[in-house]
Amino acid sequence: MSDKPINLGFGNMMPSGRIVSIVNSDSAPTKRMIQEARERKMLIDVTNGRKTRSIILADSDHVILSAIQPETVAQRLNSKSDE
Repeated sequence: MSDKPINLGFGNMMPSGRIVSIVNSDSAPTKRMIQEARERKMLIDVTNGRKTRSIILADSDHVILSAIQPETVAQRLNSKSDE
């Protein structure tokens, strides 16, 4: 099975099969998760300086910050699995 890439914004892509979870970035636990990932050097920021709107958790334990809404990422993920 080939993992088709999913666009995370600003031309940044990742294989759709590597995504474990997509969460909103507003709560205190997610902010702690971001800080812990930064300390472990497992944080990838693809926001291009914009506000973080969604956090993508990968199966490799990486935490990816994106500037697009979680609903948009989920729609793109679902459209890739429908093809």
